[in-house]
Amino acid sequence: MRIRRILAAVIATAALAGLGLTGAATATAATAQGAPSYVTPSQCTQGGGTADLTDNTCKGGMYDGEQID
Repeated sequence: MRIRRILAAVIATAALAGLGLTGAATATAATAQGAPSYVTPSQCTQGGGTADLTDNTCKGGMYDGEQID
C-alpha cells in the first residue's frame, strides 16, 4: 500500500513537471513566431506576397501589410 502511494506521488510529480516544460516550450514558440515589424522584399516574396516598393509594404501572403525595409 505504501509503495502504491509513493509511486502515485512520483507519477503525479512527473506529470506536473512535464506540463511545466510543455507550457514553457509553447510560450517560447509563440514568441518566436511573431511577425517582424519590417520585412525584406525577398522575405515578402517567399511568404507568398508581392513587394510594393511605392508604398513600402508587402501585399498579400504571410507578411501582408508589413512595411518593407
